[in-house]
Amino acid sequence: MARILKQGAATAERGNVDRQVRETVEKILADVEARGDDAVRELSIRFDGWDRDSYRLTDSEIDQCIASLSEQDRRDIAFAQEQVRGFAEIQRRSMVDVEVETFPGVVLGHRNIPVNAAGCYVPGGKYPLLASAHMSVITAKVAGVKRVVTCAPPFQGKPAAAIVAAQAMAGADEIYCLGGVQAIAAMAVGTPGIAPVDMLVGPGNAYVAEAKRQLFGRVGIDLFAGPTETLIIADETVDGELCATDLLGQAEHGPDSPAILLTTSEQLARDTMREVDRLLTILPTADHAGRAWRDYGEVIVADDIDEMVRIADEIASEHVQVMTADPDYFLENMSNYGALFLGPRTNVAYGDKVIGTNHTLPTRKAARYTGGLWVGKFLKTCTYQRVLTDEASTIMGSYCSRLCALEGFAGHGEQANVRVRRHGGQNVPYAGAAEPVA
Repeated sequence: MARILKQGAATAERGNVDRQVRETVEKILADVEARGDDAVRELSIRFDGWDRDSYRLTDSEIDQCIASLSEQDRRDIAFAQEQVRGFAEIQRRSMVDVEVETFPGVVLGHRNIPVNAAGCYVPGGKYPLLASAHMSVITAKVAGVKRVVTCAPPFQGKPAAAIVAAQAMAGADEIYCLGGVQAIAAMAVGTPGIAPVDMLVGPGNAYVAEAKRQLFGRVGIDLFAGPTETLIIADETVDGELCATDLLGQAEHGPDSPAILLTTSEQLARDTMREVDRLLTILPTADHAGRAWRDYGEVIVADDIDEMVRIADEIASEHVQVMTADPDYFLENMSNYGALFLGPRTNVAYGDKVIGTNHTLPTRKAARYTGGLWVGKFLKTCTYQRVLTDEASTIMGSYCSRLCALEGFAGHGEQANVRVRRHGGQNVPYAGAAEPVA
């Protein structure tokens, strides 16, 4: 039986925070819907200290942001975007339209149709997370979305040059310097200054995530997101420094980011905890990472590899870093995860920033039923049917009529009966007489 050497905050404490966030977001969304641009402006001034005539950046401002970066910075962004675009294009090619004659005279098919407009949120109030621009904008464009809108908050009192450059280089059609719930609300609800979108994607803080949750249904969303989660699965083949580095590297996202070590080695577990304490004395982001580790960090020692798989699937973590003698065992046997990082040569930061897979991933156990953001999220797989012959319509109509009678749907049945009468030449009575086709 697994032993827990360190445990995170109680679920009840997290629930109290969730309620406060939910109530705040409800008020903001209602305000933006009622007052439009005026509410957006007041909220931007209140939360970000940011105001301007139009929150949409001009072409000149975008060009200035790009020019302000060094040549190396621009090359680095371009390299990362090439990796993301390349994998997204491979994913898009895997989704094919189909059309097949499934029964003589009956043709069924589906088309993968992109949404018309997508809103991409790029967080950047605390850190200028330009990688989120690659992950959302490029993925949407590869899917074929015609209008891609981006919103990112100001950084240190002005548009974050690196985020703006990444958004533009990724192909965004409209770029706004606007953050928080007000940005999410403006894109979803629409205001005189910002036309509404059909879908919202991208990570954000708890308020942004809650805004997307409350707007789901009015618009589509990529997934229900919570704080960044990391699970390290390791054994004695690696050391405490590597495990501690990978835990804290993700814990720095915020003070509520869970970071969990799952291992079969108690020695590694204790070495890792000592290394975490040491690294927190020198890590520049130790304030956030240290609070996350204190309140949400966990260390679990399992009896064997199969128990690690079982526990890992119960946790259903967003990121799962596997550093064991046989990482592929987890690839073959795990079913609940956002993304796997197999072996000590890779790590979650590669996925977050550059390697090409998407970093917008399911959290809070959503990995039990969904994967992360990819081109398929921007596509609607829509079916169609065509009946080519009178005979096919008569056969389908006869079955349909009898099945409708079983359900008591007279109107449905008559839809079938009228076609059988016309194409089959039978004397079929009106369905209201409760006499379906024989």
